[in-house]
Amino acid sequence: MTSTMSNRVPGLVLAAVKRASPLRPHIHTVPRSATVAACWQVTKTPERQMSSTPSRRLASPATQKSTSKQPLPLEGITVVSLEQAIAAPFCTRQLADLGARVIKVERPGVGDFARAYDTRVNGMASHFIWTNRSKESLALDLKSPEDLAVLMKLLEKTDVLVQNLAPGASDRLGLSYEKLQEKLPSLIVCDISGYGQDGPYRDKKAYDLLIQSEAGILSTTGTSSEPAKVGISIADISAGMYAYTNILAAVMQRGKTGLGSKIDISMLESMAEWMGFPLYYTYDNAPPAKPSGAAHATIYPYGPFECGEGTVMFGIQNEREFANFCQKVLGNGDFASDPRFATNSARVVNRDELKKEIDAVFSKLSASEVIEKLDHAAIANASVNDMQGVWNHPQLRARNRWSEVDTPTGRVPALLPPGTGEDGVKARMDAVPSIGQHTESILAELGISR
Repeated sequence: MTSTMSNRVPGLVLAAVKRASPLRPHIHTVPRSATVAACWQVTKTPERQMSSTPSRRLASPATQKSTSKQPLPLEGITVVSLEQAIAAPFCTRQLADLGARVIKVERPGVGDFARAYDTRVNGMASHFIWTNRSKESLALDLKSPEDLAVLMKLLEKTDVLVQNLAPGASDRLGLSYEKLQEKLPSLIVCDISGYGQDGPYRDKKAYDLLIQSEAGILSTTGTSSEPAKVGISIADISAGMYAYTNILAAVMQRGKTGLGSKIDISMLESMAEWMGFPLYYTYDNAPPAKPSGAAHATIYPYGPFECGEGTVMFGIQNEREFANFCQKVLGNGDFASDPRFATNSARVVNRDELKKEIDAVFSKLSASEVIEKLDHAAIANASVNDMQGVWNHPQLRARNRWSEVDTPTGRVPALLPPGTGEDGVKARMDAVPSIGQHTESILAELGISR
């Protein structure tokens, strides 16, 4: 599809964005035709005429390296992120993967504190390597009026501002949506915080485990005697993904209205949404399911089972599968009609008795032998892998899901983003930056010398 400015416009990129110019004035666009969603024309707003002619700029890294016939979906979109830890960096890495230019603003000399979480990856932090590829690092001290002025000038050429600073910090800096809206009406502002931008919990500090606790996750994990946290930063990840999808929607909406929007992402609300099943399970003060470790709390059998050698994870989802399991794996079809086990509700109540019957069979077999029987009976199952099992997973290797990215301390392996690959969208897999690596080049683009 071709715009009135002769730009090739991928699905989510505004047509008046020239890919050769990463930083350009804010523009207003409206659809020319309801049936041609990717074609836009520049129009007057009630307040003022916005120029659609970009200033001369250096080509962005994403543009410089784009050699495929089809541009990346977000190529031409510029994102500035005041980010730290996991939630915002994870969000903006998704945008970078799909071609957006992401400029990560960091403290001079110190940078994102997640850089110091550990030294597991050639001296760099595992979290930081995971969430910060394909970005540019701009070192600014935002307490300095001079550096804050640099940021403000940069925002004039920006599509999306993302921030997950401490509560109230962005507002004090003049970077809230409300304070930026009048001057930059097409700017999309995404705030990520623990509890949201208002309400009684607004100013509470929030870390992943604390949000897991507030959102009730710890009441569903572990055992009845000891709760357990989810082993990854699930609250951060959920907030980051909701920020990512909301930003995509806001870019599409801006293509229709020409206006930016405010996005307020709360870690608590993100996690509460993911807790929808246990919430509804306790509807009208119903008692909750009892925590059952790695096993499912309300479906049985569904979880890990020890074998004579090794452990197997498998799950039964319906009565037909249970009948197959009894006949072909346990070798006793009568269990399927036993009143203790005939329905899932009955099996949950009598799980200890059924477990004894399963253990009696599995204890005589190795994990590989059990998996063979389960596969023959068409019962869903999985190996219980550790991280080395994932590094070497045959399915990931067979589907060519591993790539490599550069870091300040050398190249490291990296998984391609889900949904991208040789036959679809080609993901951008550029380097993880050092602190302030791109400061001088970005200042030069803005016409600032120091």
